[in-house]
Amino acid sequence: MVTRSSESLRLAAGSVGRILRGQRPVSESGDRAREEADEQPLRGELFSISQLEDHARSLTCWQAATGRRRFSWAPERLLARLSANEKVLREAYDLVAEGVKRGRRITPAAEWFLDNYHLIEEQIRTARRHLPRGYNRELPRLTSGPFAGYPRVYSIALELISHADGRVDSESLRAFVAAYQSANPLRLGELWAIPIMLRLALLENLRRVAARVMAGRRERERAGYWVERMLEISAKEPAKVVLVLAEMVKEDPPLTNAFVSEFASRLQGQSPALIVVTTWFEQRLAEHAQTIESVFQQASQSQAADQVSIGNSIGSLRFLGATDWREFVETNSLVERELGADPAGVYPRMDFATRDQYRHAVEDIARISEYSEEQVARQAVGLAREKVPGSRAGHVGYFLVDKGRKALERESRIPLAYHQYTRADAMGRADRGPDHARLRPDPGLAGKAGILGQGLSQQFPSGLL
Repeated sequence: MVTRSSESLRLAAGSVGRILRGQRPVSESGDRAREEADEQPLRGELFSISQLEDHARSLTCWQAATGRRRFSWAPERLLARLSANEKVLREAYDLVAEGVKRGRRITPAAEWFLDNYHLIEEQIRTARRHLPRGYNRELPRLTSGPFAGYPRVYSIALELISHADGRVDSESLRAFVAAYQSANPLRLGELWAIPIMLRLALLENLRRVAARVMAGRRERERAGYWVERMLEISAKEPAKVVLVLAEMVKEDPPLTNAFVSEFASRLQGQSPALIVVTTWFEQRLAEHAQTIESVFQQASQSQAADQVSIGNSIGSLRFLGATDWREFVETNSLVERELGADPAGVYPRMDFATRDQYRHAVEDIARISEYSEEQVARQAVGLAREKVPGSRAGHVGYFLVDKGRKALERESRIPLAYHQYTRADAMGRADRGPDHARLRPDPGLAGKAGILGQGLSQQFPSGLL
């Protein structure tokens, strides 16, 4: 049971949205480093499993999704964002790699990023392969809130990653999805889309951390530039160090944690001629109620947090590749649960391809019916129960892929204009949405009538078929 007020739930659920929009304004000059720094990582309040379940249920209180019809006008936001993320990640890699070549120190997060960039590239290719143009138009989209226009399942992935600091495992994922579905069931297409949406969300998080790493690298390079100029002048004409300091004051570089920590660490133990620089620097920080020691501590904490986020995100990408998503979908599918009550007891013993074909049939009917997928599956089971036990019509498949299909369509109140289905349609027509064609395992096998017929014949005695 959720105990928070509806307003507090809305605020909690919108935490990722505030992160997505950024928390600081970008300067009018359009400085890219500042813009990248403003993209905060997906790092909300860290939740336990029970808190994740509460949060998942709370999301359903304010999320409103589009109806059953696909919207061809919906923009390809996910593909565009994937391309933008790929570009930023590549730029971050080039910048960090160049720093290493020049012998610069890099942060632990940058080191993690550099060592695992080959995996990130592979995940980008996988995401693009499983996200064909038009795919996300098949999915219910949110109509309001910070994720308006995005697929509902993508916002679910972002919320999970945000409140787990990028760490996704089997326990947290199953708990989050189950809790969400206890209040708002997901469609089969959405369940199949979870792995690709998690991959996109993790790449989004990596992009945000990489942007911070890149911005920090540039700020440290800037600090190093000024210190090196001051050291060069102090070795030749110590009295002119103040002139270089005046130039830096005129440029007015932002005193970020990265700039301050690099600048202060390089000044330590240097020529006495630089004491005036150190004194000015400490006074400038004092104006903002800070000290060099406090900035060092903040920089260290920020670097540690970025390292954890990158490490968790990389580990989660590996988890996605090692997970059996067929088992995940069947375990979490409410349609699967309904069809499992087949009066003939045959459905649970069928092979995966045949079970998936039955689920396809449920999706097809629900797409043009006023009932949900779960309700259509329940109707099919109900019709089978009315028939003679042990007969062909007493099996749920009779109403999904056989002669009883029209009876199920009538039960589901499909408009007469749509009564054009034939058994060939139910057995796997090639014009299904891209979620079936690209994302589901062995889509070619699952859609062949021969495989389906073989699955039926293996379960029923020849006299019943």
